[in-house]
Amino acid sequence: MVLRMKYVNRWGLMRNTWKESLSEHSLDVSILAHALAVIAKKRFDRQVDPQRAAMLALFHDAAEIITGDLPTPVKYYNNDICTAYKQIEKAANCTLLDMLPDDFREEYEPFFLPEESDDYLWILVKAADKLSALIKCMEEEQSGNPEFSVAKQAQLESLHRMELPEAELFLQEFLDGFSKTLDEQSLD
Repeated sequence: MVLRMKYVNRWGLMRNTWKESLSEHSLDVSILAHALAVIAKKRFDRQVDPQRAAMLALFHDAAEIITGDLPTPVKYYNNDICTAYKQIEKAANCTLLDMLPDDFREEYEPFFLPEESDDYLWILVKAADKLSALIKCMEEEQSGNPEFSVAKQAQLESLHRMELPEAELFLQEFLDGFSKTLDEQSLD
């Protein structure tokens, strides 16, 4: 069932130069969450596990296999909708867990139902999710699609509001690489 992520398209309300599947997004967020956790560990001496951050991120939107991708402006329109959607996501995650054999559930449960011990990692995953959206917006703009300009600014502002040192460092040291061509990156 989780492999059905490839059939769920993101950014449904926007004109895209290329469609991004939930599967692609989840991989991107996993890579970015791992990087943020490495930054946390190496630059800020935090006791975090980058591999666990990557795994949490890999499954962070798994509920959307059942719910579909609800656009951000709808999901966060008001507190009532946001709260209701979180309940729907939790129910969808429980449904996915219930599909597993009983002896597998405890291995997957932390990825579908967050544990308090992973709270900081989930903050990193949220930042990675926003970074992934920011990068998608940048790529769309670079492909000549101005439709993502406002979304790009909103993602950047949202990242800054997190006041997360790891995300700020990523933006300062690594974000420029996403606006370079392969040849330009090879020259650095």
